Amino acid sequence: MSDSRKTILVVEDEQKLSQLLFEYLQAAGYRAHCLSRADAVMPWLAEHRADLVILDLMLPGGDGMDLCREIRRQSQVPIIMSTARVEEADRLRGLETGADDYVCKPYSLREMVARVKVILRRMEHAPPSSPNTEEALFAIDPARMSIRVNGQALDLTRVEFRLLRHLIEHPGVVFSRDALLNIMYDDYRLVSERTIDSHIKNLRRKLSLYLPEKRIIHSIYGAGYRFELE
Repeated sequence: MSDSRKTILVVEDEQKLSQLLFEYLQAAGYRAHCLSRADAVMPWLAEHRADLVILDLMLPGGDGMDLCREIRRQSQVPIIMSTARVEEADRLRGLETGADDYVCKPYSLREMVARVKVILRRMEHAPPSSPNTEEALFAIDPARMSIRVNGQALDLTRVEFRLLRHLIEHPGVVFSRDALLNIMYDDYRLVSERTIDSHIKNLRRKLSLYLPEKRIIHSIYGAGYRFELE
């Protein structure tokens, strides 16, 4: 009988933490695999499928931020960064690099497993999509967490997908930063409003590659953001 469990790749060089996280994930019904070096990750991913990656930033064999970028260039697999770096600038940098979530050490193992469940549940419960058409300026495929612009797929993190999809589906509506944070993160975490600004900046940059002459995401002073073609 085939094993349909989701596979979680844990990239962590603290052996005790790695083993405990392995055991918690297994107990939650996931298949887990652990690596302790950054330079072992891409070869492993080339041979195996991961449904989510828990990635420590301080690793032997390479830098975690660089590794996150490399993974994101090749895959949209969800990435949860874990690190002892607690400064807001580090968290924002991690999200800008392509991570879907960021957890500061020391963290609760139960909370980490809960975050894994939240991200994977979003994927499983994505509503069915209508077929994409290259004639549509924006074509959203929720099942694949993909958005195409003039037939070209945007390179989006999962958080960016949720944010841009919501804006596209509500053109002309002004959303506050708090409202957009609730769209991006449904687990009521405490996140700085600057996080939204960072994601909006990334989305504008990515959209400009395909729509360089158009203003799309507008800043509304003192209110928030609005999606509207100009």
